[in-house]
Amino acid sequence: MLNLYKKIQQCTLCQQTLPLSPKPILQISENSKILIAGQAPGIKAHNAAKAFTDQSGERLRRWLGVDVHQFYQPDNFAILPMGFCYPGKGKSGDSAPLPQCAQTWRKPLMASLKQVGLTIILGKYAANWHLQSTASISALAQQWQYLLKHDQIVLPHPSPRNNAWLQRNPWFEQEVIPNLQDKVKSLLAV
Repeated sequence: MLNLYKKIQQCTLCQQTLPLSPKPILQISENSKILIAGQAPGIKAHNAAKAFTDQSGERLRRWLGVDVHQFYQPDNFAILPMGFCYPGKGKSGDSAPLPQCAQTWRKPLMASLKQVGLTIILGKYAANWHLQSTASISALAQQWQYLLKHDQIVLPHPSPRNNAWLQRNPWFEQEVIPNLQDKVKSLLAV
C-alpha cells in the first residue's frame, strides 16, 4: 500500500491538462473502515493539500457524526476522489475529474482496501464507477435503505451549492443522516 501511495503522490499523468501543478490529494490506510468516494479536490483542498477543508467538509463531518480528528484518521476514513488533483473551474462549479486518474489508480487502490465496511459515494462520477449507474443522485440517494444493507450509500455532495436540494428533500436529513451516523458510529467503535 505504501509504495502505491508514494507512486500516486508523484503522479504527473495529467500535468499537461491540469490548470495548476499536480497535487494528488487522498487519504488511505490498509485499515480504513469507511471509504469516501468523491469527485475531485476543490481549490481550497488543493491549496491546503488536504481533502474537505471547506464548508463541504464541515457539512460532511456533521452528516457522519464525527469530528475533525476522527475524520482525518486514515484508519477510520479512506478519502479517494475519482480524480486526485484539482481539475479547474467549469460552467457551474469545478470541472469533472480527469478520467486518467481512476483508469490508472482506482482498481489497485480498491483492491488494497480489505477492511472497508461502508462506501460513501458522493457525486455522479463516483456513482457511475462504484455502482455502474447513470441514475440521478436524487434517485440513488432515495435507495439508501437498500444500499446501506450492502454497505454503500449515495449522498448529494455536501457543498453549499446543494442547499436548495436539501430544502426540497427534507427526508434526507430526517431519515438518511441518523441511519448513516449509526452505521458510522458502529464501524468506528470496532
